[in-house]
Amino acid sequence: MRKTDFFDKTKGGLIVSCQALENEPLYGPQIMARMAAAAMLGGACGIRANAAEDIRAIQKAVNLPVIGIIKVTGPGREYFITPTEKEVETLASCGVDVIAIDATARLRPDGRPIAEIFAVIRRLYPDQLFMADCAEWEDCIQAQELGFDIIATTMRGYTPRTAGVKLPDFELLTRLGSVLHTPVIAEGGIWTPQDLGRILSIPGIHAAVVGSAITRPMEITRRFVSEIPAVH
Repeated sequence: MRKTDFFDKTKGGLIVSCQALENEPLYGPQIMARMAAAAMLGGACGIRANAAEDIRAIQKAVNLPVIGIIKVTGPGREYFITPTEKEVETLASCGVDVIAIDATARLRPDGRPIAEIFAVIRRLYPDQLFMADCAEWEDCIQAQELGFDIIATTMRGYTPRTAGVKLPDFELLTRLGSVLHTPVIAEGGIWTPQDLGRILSIPGIHAAVVGSAITRPMEITRRFVSEIPAVH
């Protein structure tokens, strides 16, 4: 797929994140492949997936662009997304259309900042599309300067500095859409079709990723259960 094909196929559309953690009932490549197929039939324009095994199964099940990631647990049990060259090499071997990388201000588990590691990765894979998973305005600006092909708000609310931020952050998305010349993909806290419609109407927003609200029934059930009135 040419670089421009990804942007043509995802413009103004919904990318569905098909992921499950090891402690969740839907964990496993066959289940994620079926989840991706269901998303495709429902109208998704792309899939975001974690881990090589899941990605390869999904690629066999759908003919949609795939954003690949590898989640790694760092110090303090924090999650990092595709933090080093090792994970990038694995994803590149899968032939994913886009590789998403944690572009927050946090140091990688090996102690390096994103600016240092991405300079190396960009040289190694000059023809690969890379998406910056950001948490803050400053992350997004730096990611554009570093040469990322896509800016995403994936990590908003998932870093110590952004914990507790109300999501979706429409204000940040509006600001990014009006200032950045790099395509912006909205991700994080999109729970309703109304949220999605509002986000995709923001000038400068290329597409949006929705995960938990579609593909994590355990989390969806918890949200419903939390609204059940207490019986005394």
